[in-house]
Amino acid sequence: MQKYAVIDIGSNSVRLMFVANGKVLYKRLNTTRLGEGLASFPRLKSEAIERSVNAVAQFYDQATAEGAETVFAFATAAVRTAENGRDFTEKVKEIRPLEVEVLSGETEAEIGVLGALGDKDGAVLDMGGASTELVIKKSGAVVYKKSVNIGVVRLKDACGRDKKALVKAAETAATAYGQVPPLSLVHAIGGTATTLAALKSGLIVYDSEKITGATITAAELQGIADKLLSTSVEEIAKMPCMPKGRADVIAGGATVLAVLMQRLRIEKIVVSDRDNLEGYAVKKGLKV
Repeated sequence: MQKYAVIDIGSNSVRLMFVANGKVLYKRLNTTRLGEGLASFPRLKSEAIERSVNAVAQFYDQATAEGAETVFAFATAAVRTAENGRDFTEKVKEIRPLEVEVLSGETEAEIGVLGALGDKDGAVLDMGGASTELVIKKSGAVVYKKSVNIGVVRLKDACGRDKKALVKAAETAATAYGQVPPLSLVHAIGGTATTLAALKSGLIVYDSEKITGATITAAELQGIADKLLSTSVEEIAKMPCMPKGRADVIAGGATVLAVLMQRLRIEKIVVSDRDNLEGYAVKKGLKV
């Protein structure tokens, strides 16, 4: 397969990865907030479904117009946990010939590791819009994996920018991970991690090669989180490399990630732009 595409339908955004001859040519993102309101009501909102279905259709059309022989699509926590998640996948199927695979939390964790680490050992933390996965692999085998229903969209809906509420949510999540093997360094993937790496690095234009391998210590992250919480959403939106639709959730995500690092004794995160998009392709036996 020379050209193919993968669409990731997340709780905060829909993303497209286009691959030709085993090389990622580009990734695109559309923030649609599919998981909006799930913190208080167990159903996807009709307007959120419409926004996200339209984004999937647009990405499908873009990929096929550029020669993609096959387009794959998968959905994560928002569709997985919502009572009407099937309504979303059926609506996609109605307007485009696309089967959306709804991943379990464990499979979501697995593809995150495949994308970030390939066949290497290590730990991966993936903070999304409605869930956060932690996976640890040793000697080629997964020795720990857990998906917890905490993410930046849920946090915004439940806690806003209230630091006490965010810290409490993070501490609850840390407890939910249970007995985690000792960690010092963790690979972090997802929009929260890559945006924080861009901010720490002072990038004016997002560069995936500069993001992958960037490190953030627990102390550095706490400082970034505190600064973001003391900055208005309007000012955050003006920051370089701040993706559209992330300004109102990045402070909450950074705060919770900082608490998780403290509670799980993670000294440093290494950020990767390679994530579950690449991991899904690998799981499908594709070159990427």
